Amino acid sequence: MPEALQRETQSYDIVIVGSGAGGGTLAYRLAQTGKKILILERGEVLPVEPQNWDAHAVFVEHRYRTMEEWLDKENKPFIPNTNYWVGGNTTFYGAALMRMKERDFEAVDHADGLSPAWPLSYTDYATYYTEAEKLWRVHGERGIDPNDLPDDPPYPYPPISDDPGVARLKSHFEGLGWHPSPLPLGINRDEADPQHSKCVRCTTCGGFPCLLKAKSDARTIVIEPIRDLPNVTILTGHKVQRFETSGDGKTVTAVHTMSADGLLSSFRGDIFVLAAGAANSAAVLLRSRNEHHPEGLANSSGLVGRNYMFHTTSAVISIMAERFDSTFPKTFAVNDFYFGDPADNYPYPMGQIQLLEYMNGQTLEGQISDIIPPSLIPDFLTDDIARHMVAFLTMSEDLPRFENRVTLTDDDQIKLTYTPNNLTSHLRLTKKLEAGLKGFSLRQHTLFEPHFAIDSLLPLYGTAHQCGTIRFGRDPAASVLDENCKAHELDNLYVTDTSFFVSASAVNPTLTTVANALRVGDILKDRLG
Repeated sequence: MPEALQRETQSYDIVIVGSGAGGGTLAYRLAQTGKKILILERGEVLPVEPQNWDAHAVFVEHRYRTMEEWLDKENKPFIPNTNYWVGGNTTFYGAALMRMKERDFEAVDHADGLSPAWPLSYTDYATYYTEAEKLWRVHGERGIDPNDLPDDPPYPYPPISDDPGVARLKSHFEGLGWHPSPLPLGINRDEADPQHSKCVRCTTCGGFPCLLKAKSDARTIVIEPIRDLPNVTILTGHKVQRFETSGDGKTVTAVHTMSADGLLSSFRGDIFVLAAGAANSAAVLLRSRNEHHPEGLANSSGLVGRNYMFHTTSAVISIMAERFDSTFPKTFAVNDFYFGDPADNYPYPMGQIQLLEYMNGQTLEGQISDIIPPSLIPDFLTDDIARHMVAFLTMSEDLPRFENRVTLTDDDQIKLTYTPNNLTSHLRLTKKLEAGLKGFSLRQHTLFEPHFAIDSLLPLYGTAHQCGTIRFGRDPAASVLDENCKAHELDNLYVTDTSFFVSASAVNPTLTTVANALRVGDILKDRLG
C-alpha cells in the first residue's frame, strides 16, 4: 500500500474520506478515469493472522474493536461497536446484502409515525442494485420473498444451501404458511465445486474478519483491486479533523488530518467526498464550522447530525433438546410481516426475521461479558448451550427523529443522543417469531435492547447500521444534500456513506450504500468529463 505522505501541499483531483462500502466503492468506480484519487483512512490495514478466526480474541478481548469512547444522552461514556480499519465495518459484517423494498422509498405510515419518502425511487436505484449485486458477489433467489418484484433480474449467483438443521427449521416455518427465502449473501462460495471454493462455510463469518478474504467486504471487493494503481493513493492512520473552505465559504479547498502520534497534515483537492460513517461524518462537518458556516459545514438547515437511525433489533435464542445441526445457519430470512400482518389485522410494518451466525461458547461469553465476567463462565457450559441453540434477529425500522442526533462536546467528543421508537411493531414481530418457534424448540429467550450502547447479541448490530445524519433531498431547508448527494451549500462536497439515508427501512444498509456510491460515481464521472 502506498506509503503515507506528510507534505501539506499535496493536491488531488478527488479526496475521499473513508474506505468502507461508500468510500471504497466510489473510489473503485472512479479509479479507471485516471484522475488522481486520495483515500484517507483513519485505521490501518487489518493484519491477516490466526486471531481473525479466534472467537475469544474477537468477542472477549475485542482485539479489533475501537477503544474510542463516545457519550450517550446521559453523558455516560461507552465504547461504540465500530471498527476502524481499511475497508471499514464491512470487514466484520455478516455479508447480508439486501435491496430496500420498493415501498421503502415511499412515504409509509408506521404505528409510531411516518417513514418519509426518499427524493428518488426504487426505479432510480434498480440498475445500480443489479450492478452492486454482481460486483459484491451476491447469492440469492428471487420470487420467494413476498415483496420481490417480478421484473427484478435473477441474482448473479445461486442461493447458499441450508444445513440440515436450517432445512428442518425452514420446513417448520413453511408449515405455518410463512415464506422463508434465501438470505442474499455476499460470499465467494462455489457450492458446485466446494473443493475449490474460496469460502469454506466456516463458523467465523459474521462479526469476524475473514481470514481467507472470501467475504464480500470493501477491502476485498473494491480496495485491493485498485490499491496499486498509479493514480490511487491510500493513506492509513489519517483521522480527518475538519474541512477548510474558500474565502466565500462556497467551496471546500482542503482537508486536515491528524495521525495517531499527533502529526498534522493537509491535502488539497478539486472534489471532496465524505464517507466516514454516519456518526463520524456528521462530526467532521460539525467540527468544520467557520464564519460562513457557524453551525457546522453545510448546516444552514440545522440537520447535520440529526435524524440518527440504526435499527430496532432483538435477538431470539431458540433452545432445542437435540443438537442443532448447522455450522453456517445464516441462510434464510422471513419477510412475510415486513409491511404488516393481514392475518392479525395489523396494518403497520413490522420488519424482517433473519437467522444469525453460528456461535460457539466464547462468542456467547463475549456478548454477556459486560454483565458476567467470562472467567466466571465455564467453557463447557457455554459450548453445550451453543450446540443446542439457533439464534434469530428481528429487525424493525427505526424512524427518523429530529431529537435523535450526533453532537460534539466542548472537548470534541462525540455524543449520541438517542431515544428508541417504533417499539410496538417490533415487539409484535418478536412475539410472532416466538409463537412460530413453538413446536420446534424447547424454549425461547429474547434479548431485547433497543439502546445503541448495548449489543443485543452479536457486535454486528448496536451502532453498526447507523444512518441518516446528513440526509439528502430536494429542499435545502429540509435536507443537507441534494439528489446527487452533493451538499446544497457547497459546490464540491459529496457524501456517500449511510449518512445520506432518509429512512432506515428494515434491511441491512450495505447494498443500498454500494448502489448509491456507484450512482454518485457516475455523476462525478460526468462532472469530471
